[in-house]
Amino acid sequence: MRYLIIGAVAGGASAAARLRRNDEHAEIILFERGSHVSYANCGLPYYIGSVIKNRDDLFVQTAEAFRQRFNIDVRVKTEVLSINPTQKSILARNLITGEEYNVSYDKLLLSPGADAIRPPLPGINREGIFTLRNVRDTDFIKAYVNEKSVRKVAVVGAGFIGLEMAENLRHLGKEVSLIEMGNQVMAPLDYTMAAQVQETLRKEGVQLYLGQAVQRFDAGTDHPLRVELNSGKSLELDLVLLSIGVKPETKLASEAGLAIGNARGILVNEFLQTSNPDIYAVGDAIEFINPITGISMNTYLAGPANKQGRLAADNMVDGNKSPYSGSINTAIVKVFNQTVATTGMASKHLKAAGIPHVVSYTRSGSHAGYFPGARQMNIQLAFSPDNGRVLGAQIVGGEGVDKRIDVLSEIIKNQGTIRHLTEFEQAYAPPFSSAKDPINMAGFVAENILKGKHRIWNYFPEEGLPKGLLIDVRTPEEFSHGALQHAQNIPLDDLRSRMHELNPNEPIFIYCQSGLRGYLAQRILTQHGFLETFNLSGGYATYHPAFAEFQSLQSEKEKQQPVALGV
Repeated sequence: MRYLIIGAVAGGASAAARLRRNDEHAEIILFERGSHVSYANCGLPYYIGSVIKNRDDLFVQTAEAFRQRFNIDVRVKTEVLSINPTQKSILARNLITGEEYNVSYDKLLLSPGADAIRPPLPGINREGIFTLRNVRDTDFIKAYVNEKSVRKVAVVGAGFIGLEMAENLRHLGKEVSLIEMGNQVMAPLDYTMAAQVQETLRKEGVQLYLGQAVQRFDAGTDHPLRVELNSGKSLELDLVLLSIGVKPETKLASEAGLAIGNARGILVNEFLQTSNPDIYAVGDAIEFINPITGISMNTYLAGPANKQGRLAADNMVDGNKSPYSGSINTAIVKVFNQTVATTGMASKHLKAAGIPHVVSYTRSGSHAGYFPGARQMNIQLAFSPDNGRVLGAQIVGGEGVDKRIDVLSEIIKNQGTIRHLTEFEQAYAPPFSSAKDPINMAGFVAENILKGKHRIWNYFPEEGLPKGLLIDVRTPEEFSHGALQHAQNIPLDDLRSRMHELNPNEPIFIYCQSGLRGYLAQRILTQHGFLETFNLSGGYATYHPAFAEFQSLQSEKEKQQPVALGV
C-alpha cells in the first residue's frame, strides 16, 4: 500500500506519523514545498519579538529525524504540480534540480494549507512589506528589523496574528500602528468584549486605526514607506506587516476536479474524505459542517489540523470508521498582560445565522478574592432561550482564562446546557479558584435568566440607552467617577427606603458595577410590585470600554467628514 501526502506541518506531518503507527509495512511519501516538515507556526511572532530566543526551538521535527524515526520518504523542496485521480498519480517537481516525475498512489492526503492574502494594492510589492506564514517569512522579517534600524511599524489586520505581532514589535521597542478595516479588533469577538482588548492596546502604546483601510503604499519622505488610508490619513513607516487573513490553497484540488465548497475550501465529508473516495484532505484548506450552525465553514487553527491528520490516517488505513465532529473554533491569544479567548459562536454570528439566543455577562475573580493576585475575568455566554444549550463563550481576563475556555469548549462541543455550568465541579483551593468557580457563576446567572428570575438588558452604544427610568445602584462615590447619561443614583442599601420615588408603571433599567447589586435591586423591586425591571448584564465595568471605544470611533469618523463651507 502506498500513501502520498501533499503538505506537511500540522495536518500532513501528524497524518504521516499516524499512518506509520497504523501500518509498519506501508510505503509513505511526504511532499513538502518548503524546507521544513514540522515547525511551531504559532510561535513565529514570539521569535520575531525575541521572546523565543533560539530559532531551533521552533522546529518540532526535522526532515531527517522524521525519516529516521518513522521510516517515511520525506521530500522537502518538492512541489506537487498536479493530481491525476483517474490514473491515481501525481506530478512532482524537485525545486532544486528542476526534475519532474510521476508517482502513483493507493490513497492520497491533501494538506496544502492556506496562503496569506496579499491584495493588489498600488505599491504592494515595495521593499519592507511582509506577510507572515512560515519560517522563511520569519527569517526575512527578523533580518529586516535588525538590519534596517526599523523604528516605526504598521500591522495591517487585527486578527490573532496581527495582535501577537503588534505586541511583539512593541516588546522590541518599536512604534506600532494597528490598521483594521472593521470597527473592532478580533473579528471572532463581539464588540463589547473586543472593546476591552482595544483599551489594553491603547494603554500599551499601540496606535489604533479602526474602520480604516489601506489604499496604497508609496515611498515616504522621512521613512522608506508611506501608507495612505481611505480616511485621508497617511503614515510614514519603516516596515509594514500584512495580516489581513488567509485563503485556502485549493488549486491542486480544484484542477483535479475535487468539490470546492461555499466557503471556498476543499469540501470533505465527516470522514475527511473529498469528493474522490481515494483522496482525503485536512487542515487550513478544507471546509466542513459547523456543529452549531450546520453551515459549511473553514478553520485556520493548529489544534483541529493535528486532530484531523490523525483521524484521516485512521480512515485511510481502516476504512471510514472514525468520524470528525467538526471544530467550534476554540482559540486564545495573549495581548500584553491580558488573555483573550473564544469558543463556539459569537452573538453577531448567531444573529447572522438566524439562531435565537440570549447573551449574558459575568465578572468574577480568577481565584479566591482573599488570596493575593486575583484578577477580574469577564465571561460572555450565548445560549438558547429554549433549552439552555450553550452556543458560544468569550472570556477576557488574565490568569485562569485558558482553563475556563477549555471547559466551556468541551461543554459546547458536546451540546451541553447551562445546567452543566451550574453543576461543573472544579478542583478548588484559594490560589486556583473559588468555591463557586467563574464557570459556575456564569451558569447561575444564565439559569436565573432562563427561569425568569433575572430580566436583563444589554447596552449597545450604537443603539443608545433604553427608554425608561435609568437607576444606578452603586455608591455615590462610584457614581461620581463615571455613570451612564441621565442615570439617577439610588444606592442599593437605600433602595427600600426610596422606592416611593419610583413609578411602578414605568420601565426601570438598573445597573451597578458588575451586575450583582443590580440583580439584587431588581429582585427587591420585582417583589414590591415593580414588574418592568431590567438589570444590565455584566454591569457598568463590562460596558464602559465599549462606550469609550464607540465614542472614539464616532469622533474619528466625524474628523473624516468633509467640512461644508458657507457661501
